[in-house]
Amino acid sequence: MSSIEWSMLVALSILWGGSFFFNEIALGEIPIMTLAFLRVAIAAVVLTVFLHIWGERLPASGSIWSAFFAMGLLNNVLPFTLILAGQQHIASGVASILNAATPLFTVVLAHFLTRDERMTPHKVLGVLIGFTGVAAMIGSDAVRDLGRDVVAQTLCLAGALSYAFAGIFGRRFRSLKITPIATATGQVIASSILLMPLMLITDRPWNLPMPEVAAIGSVIGVATLSTALAYILYFRILATAGATNLLLVTLLIPVSAILLGALVRGEALHPHHAAGMILIAVGLAVIDGRLWRRIISFRQRNNAPKKI
Repeated sequence: MSSIEWSMLVALSILWGGSFFFNEIALGEIPIMTLAFLRVAIAAVVLTVFLHIWGERLPASGSIWSAFFAMGLLNNVLPFTLILAGQQHIASGVASILNAATPLFTVVLAHFLTRDERMTPHKVLGVLIGFTGVAAMIGSDAVRDLGRDVVAQTLCLAGALSYAFAGIFGRRFRSLKITPIATATGQVIASSILLMPLMLITDRPWNLPMPEVAAIGSVIGVATLSTALAYILYFRILATAGATNLLLVTLLIPVSAILLGALVRGEALHPHHAAGMILIAVGLAVIDGRLWRRIISFRQRNNAPKKI
């Protein structure tokens, strides 16, 4: 990836890492499915307005809208439902580790389902190092809990697998000549339509009390920043860097969440946080490959025979 794409990936991790703060406040007063629906529905409104300001229109083709609904199912509805169902029974740290398996799934799936994102030793090694870093950063208690409550953990892994399929499926929007903002808009509109009946059946929102201002502000924040803006970056990175590189963001999200917690809420940073972040940085450097190539080039120059 280019330096611009790495910068966008870091920005995306910050936006999605910030969603933990918004969700923590909102979930105190708003049920899970209602929050998931509001998140994509408000984002759909915001993105539709920006799409018109930008001078673009959503495509009218039925085949493209079928792709939008498939993307919404794979990237929002299924993972939201599966991961939230799993989190009912396991700790959030365990869920974070399982979610970080997304790049592992993507590396394998992209090798068999694409022509230009082949599995390489340095990709696999880098992802494994990064995954180890996530586990170290989350803490030993969460690692010890891996293997317990197999059904709940399988649901979380299925959600991560859905994200991997979504990343690979979403590659087609570039070949269809649909811009990232139009793709993001179509996806969240489709997700809103799919989530609405689930929300109405499970939460019966007409019976819910009016949430406080802080919860309303958190919903607006998670919808506009962590969804609308985040998905523009998501599809922009996907179009140029591919699914494998894009979904490395799941290794960076825990880093962003922990650093934001320290900066915004004054939460303590511990040695295992630093160790995990270093491992993640090493893993990403291995995947990127440029540092390794420079080291090899430097050694070759130093070992070359000197001219007399």
